[in-house]
Amino acid sequence: MKELDEAAASPEFWNDQYAAQIVISEANALRGILEPFDEMVTRLEDCEVVLELLDMEEDEKQIEQGEKELTAQLKELQKNFDKVELKSLLGGKFDANNCYLTINAGAGGTESCDWASMLFRQYHRFVEREGFKMQVLDSQEGEEAGIKSVSMLIEGPYAYGLMKSERGVHRLVRISPFDSASRRHTSFTAVDVVAEIDQTVEVEILDADLRIDTFRASGAGGQHVNTTDSAVRMTHRPSGIVVQCQSERSQHSNRDKAIKMLQAKLYEWEMDKKRQEVEKFYDPKGSIAWGSQIRSYVLQPYTMVKDHRTSLDIGNAQGVLDGDLMPFMEAFLKQNRPKDI
Repeated sequence: MKELDEAAASPEFWNDQYAAQIVISEANALRGILEPFDEMVTRLEDCEVVLELLDMEEDEKQIEQGEKELTAQLKELQKNFDKVELKSLLGGKFDANNCYLTINAGAGGTESCDWASMLFRQYHRFVEREGFKMQVLDSQEGEEAGIKSVSMLIEGPYAYGLMKSERGVHRLVRISPFDSASRRHTSFTAVDVVAEIDQTVEVEILDADLRIDTFRASGAGGQHVNTTDSAVRMTHRPSGIVVQCQSERSQHSNRDKAIKMLQAKLYEWEMDKKRQEVEKFYDPKGSIAWGSQIRSYVLQPYTMVKDHRTSLDIGNAQGVLDGDLMPFMEAFLKQNRPKDI
């Protein structure tokens, strides 16, 4: 923190605007942890003083009132500590960044498409809870209901650090609303999450490796959007990664957003190869089906959401579908915390 403050005080600090913004962001991120921690230390010392005074107090009513106030303060301190602890787990290289989240329905037609739309709603609710922003970049509707796929940019402090726990296959078990016989169905949908990367990370994309297609944007967006070839699809031939953007009226703007998303996905793809986990997420042989799920949402014959990585299960399935995802994110971060924390 001291080094960052000294760098910011340098007369040449603003000569490089982009580098200056990075330093300021890093300093603000550290302050977001250190300042609440210092405040907790001060409040804890105040509690110790109150406790010493209560030991000398003889009036029973005063003692009872003081203990109630002390208990309330300690509960508040515990909540603040939990928040600081969570931030301390968000120390990955890109954890503080925005992120791209993509939902793809698995095999199963209408069932999987409807499940994909439920997950989209779930993440939308989570974004609203956290005060983040969400921008849908591309969406393909299902033939009868729901969505086949949707890509979005989620903007907010530590968006990637939190959302990375959602990467994987999500399984739903319920009585199908599309089955006239009211039978129980199992559906699978894949969620991919990659960090938005900045200019400090170089991702080389050769023009010869790209196939760029333009097409008319589908769905809502106004007359101009639907009557011009403003939407952009990019295919990176070596990796097979495909990205699309149709959120803007301008083809140029859609192209810029698509290339940023492609860079982010390529960076994560390269990291996956280094971790020897590329097949799990990007290999077309990998199936969105049994045995690959990270989390199961069971709505029939009982209600429960279980994370298979952390073994955390929550009985209030509707609450989870309404965006209450933080318990799963915290469990994931604690399980994968760096060894030196």
